[in-house]
Amino acid sequence: MPDQTGVSQDAAQSASTHAEKGASHGLPLIFWLLEQRFVTLLVIATLIALLVTVVLGGAWVTFAVAWLAAPLLLVLLPVAFLVYRSRTHDAGNVDWSADLVWHEPRQAKRFAGRKIPMELVYEAYMEGKLDFEGDVLETLRRRNQLFRFCFTKNDAKFYLREFMGQKLGHSVEADHGDIAHVYDRGNDFYNWFLAETMVYTSGIFRDRDESLEDAQRRKLETVSQYVQLEPGDKHLDLGCGWGTLVNHAAKHHGTTSTGVTLAREQVAWAEQVAEREGTTDNVRWIVDDYRNIPAEKYDKITCLEMAEHVGIKNFQKFLLQVRSMLEDDGIFYLQIAGLRRAWQFEDLVWGLFMAKYIFPGADASCPLGFVVDQVERAGFEVHRVENCGVHYSLTIEKWYENWQRNEEAIVAKYGERWFRMWTFFLAWSTLIAAQGSSTVFMITLTKNIQNDKDSVGEAEAEAVPFSRMRRWVGKKPVATQQ
Repeated sequence: MPDQTGVSQDAAQSASTHAEKGASHGLPLIFWLLEQRFVTLLVIATLIALLVTVVLGGAWVTFAVAWLAAPLLLVLLPVAFLVYRSRTHDAGNVDWSADLVWHEPRQAKRFAGRKIPMELVYEAYMEGKLDFEGDVLETLRRRNQLFRFCFTKNDAKFYLREFMGQKLGHSVEADHGDIAHVYDRGNDFYNWFLAETMVYTSGIFRDRDESLEDAQRRKLETVSQYVQLEPGDKHLDLGCGWGTLVNHAAKHHGTTSTGVTLAREQVAWAEQVAEREGTTDNVRWIVDDYRNIPAEKYDKITCLEMAEHVGIKNFQKFLLQVRSMLEDDGIFYLQIAGLRRAWQFEDLVWGLFMAKYIFPGADASCPLGFVVDQVERAGFEVHRVENCGVHYSLTIEKWYENWQRNEEAIVAKYGERWFRMWTFFLAWSTLIAAQGSSTVFMITLTKNIQNDKDSVGEAEAEAVPFSRMRRWVGKKPVATQQ
């Protein structure tokens, strides 16, 4: 019971004594290293080697050993330790025979009575060597009982041969090679699951049973309100996809909108929609890398899940480019997907699958802290951040249902492997988004300029771009999810 000071005498321990633990996992150092140029990394390794040689009083042999040890200690050993940990945390016995059918007796015998590594499951499923007895999505809901989330030999090969190269590259040519062919695969391919609106990102739902189309139209209007689109606004959409937001902004808000994409197939679709919606005179399409677009000023800039492809290496440069194109009183809406900071092994195994088959080169899918740090470094002020993960889960589940309904047409044109690959991607991602392994952040930003119209005198205010009071205070200052 509490004494006269109100302090409990019965508590066994204070609240500051607990079992909760946080961890860095070295991410700040990893992010910093990935931002550096290759030459800079060579210089760092050389300086470390010189310092070790001087301290130990060694010769060129000491220098060579130290030079090789630096990248070994910083890269290979942490990766090796991560692989080791993954293979010791999730083993166990299980009877999966009611859920899976192996068409290779050797593999069935190999894993009889024990959990199967997830990487082997999706590879075998895509190759037709393994089938699910029931619906893939429903079976994957039991994945913790059936499968292991450990790194395999194939994961290690992909990471060292391709994934690290993607992270360290991100030139215009490399990004075009990684990205353009993905979205030029065929508009029918994407239409079979995205359906009418052709929006390849999360909708916003009012009800779990609401239609995909209603949720996507609400999302388009929400983004439009976030950046406060007005008639006459000059609007840029980076990574415009099939142009749905560009056409929506021009038709419903009277903007002059420009969409940027690497995929010609997407622009062909967008142009047809513009003609049908009567927006042709108010929209423009640029098929090019974001780094090559003309240096123009825009009132509003939107970027919905393109920035992941920019890469950690170029993220700050990308943001500074956006800032240079944004009017001083403009608004920037950045939507970006990312893994959670307190990751689980499933998150990383899923991430490698996505990098290998779905979104190659999208290594800037990072925790929110990385993104906020980067935008503030670039001189932006954060006004709103929302986590839209559960809405994304519902969206992807709708895509999964559409994909299953169109199985016959998909297999006839693209083959069984493509159908199976996207089936697994959509099913697994529905669950990943539902549990927060990867989510999507909706971030509203403005330039963090020195003064505000309301923070200086009347005469000086004339030269200040905008008033936060007038922008954010009012009956309908900005849309909200709920």
